[in-house]
Amino acid sequence: MIDPKEPRLQPAGTGGVIPEEVAEATHIPHPESLPEYRWVYLWRWPLRVTHWVSAITITVLIVTGFYIGAPYFTTWGEASSHYLMGWARFLHFAAAGLIVAAAILRVYWLFAGNKWARWSSLLPVQARDWRNLWRTVKYYLLVRQESMPHYLGHHPLQQLSYTLIYLIVIVQMVTGFTMYGLSNPGGFFHTATAWVAPLFGGIQTVRFTHHALTWLLITFIPLHVYLAFRADVMDREGEMSSIFSGGRFVRADVKFEDE
Repeated sequence: MIDPKEPRLQPAGTGGVIPEEVAEATHIPHPESLPEYRWVYLWRWPLRVTHWVSAITITVLIVTGFYIGAPYFTTWGEASSHYLMGWARFLHFAAAGLIVAAAILRVYWLFAGNKWARWSSLLPVQARDWRNLWRTVKYYLLVRQESMPHYLGHHPLQQLSYTLIYLIVIVQMVTGFTMYGLSNPGGFFHTATAWVAPLFGGIQTVRFTHHALTWLLITFIPLHVYLAFRADVMDREGEMSSIFSGGRFVRADVKFEDE
């Protein structure tokens, strides 16, 4: 039985007040002690589009690329009886075209975007960022949990890792289109990338570089997803959801290094 004289929590939105003795007994923080939050719009649509286009196309490129390099479906009979390799090549180069388009949009946004998406956000260009880089590494290594610096955009470790990924993708584009040009000697791609094979020391080195960098991307993807989920769970600053909505609700009493 519920005692009608006992104070009870009022439903949300009714204007009710939580009695202090009830809040203490049920471990509910008093409304006056709750932190205030504010909305910050970080990632506008061009950056979100390039992120998700890159995520999808890189996945397609990895799957089809491994098949092109070493066909792993061998139970379908002779190649002349189906078009599996043809579809794999078509999807591979179609995805390559999409990621090139996304890269062009991203380069444009390096100069036209807000301060969290501009070129200066790709490297820890300020002295405070280099100091915070080591603090961030220790935080992720669970050495000093209280020392994590707060960033609205990318913190220094993300800046370095994402810049490295951009460079890897650029090398993948160049080496990939170099091999694609071999199918049409004298054509546009073969002529435009004629300098690549001599620079790498031969087409086999180009192919090996393309294959080896693919494994770096494979290593990065689960690590990137894990750290994004970890940030949401441990820091509760909405970093994961921001790539969908473009913004984050952040505490008003927290000082952000890049604001």
